[in-house]
Amino acid sequence: MQIHDLSTENSILNQFISEIRDTKIQKDPLRFRRNIERVGEVLCYELSKTLEFKTRTVQTPLGTTTMPVPVSPLVLCSVLRAGLPLHQGLLNYFDRAENAFISAYRHHPDGGDAFEVIVKYLAAPDLNGKTLVLTDPMLATGKTLENVLKALRANGEPDQIHILSVIGSKKGIAHVSEIFPEQTHLWIAAIDDTLSPSGYIIPGIGDAGDLAFGLKL
Repeated sequence: MQIHDLSTENSILNQFISEIRDTKIQKDPLRFRRNIERVGEVLCYELSKTLEFKTRTVQTPLGTTTMPVPVSPLVLCSVLRAGLPLHQGLLNYFDRAENAFISAYRHHPDGGDAFEVIVKYLAAPDLNGKTLVLTDPMLATGKTLENVLKALRANGEPDQIHILSVIGSKKGIAHVSEIFPEQTHLWIAAIDDTLSPSGYIIPGIGDAGDLAFGLKL
């Protein structure tokens, strides 16, 4: 897997990441969602440079010009519910893309730290011959993306896979690298060292879904 760690260079992306980490700023869910959305915009801008382009002739009011434009057929797939703000960031740029949504949640069978990821809902188009863009804001253990990949196989084989995450752990990235095809690209805004016993990224941000949409039962 090819890893594109955007935190290795200074950019405005660092401002968005610092704000979603900040416990004081996290109290404003609108600002939190917008920052996740803006991270998605930056990530998909970088991703767009790797897509297939073709030259198109454009008629302007005063003449014609030629422009290289992306032509790769995209499917944007987000994990509910935490992935929704990130998904919107991608849609702001890839507004003609097809969309897929999948539900995945952590189930703690004995009430302890150990958990399994349960996938219950999937709505996705045919993936054959397309570029699949998977969005999961917090790449913690990698189990969610592993189960998402298994569920999507029933919809065909994409030509290329890109994963977009806001923050990931080294352990989760290593796991995903083993599960996904070798030519997969990971676009990520920050990488943290460790996981808590319950599988949350440290220092991370906490629970992205709760911060964006409120506490769940």
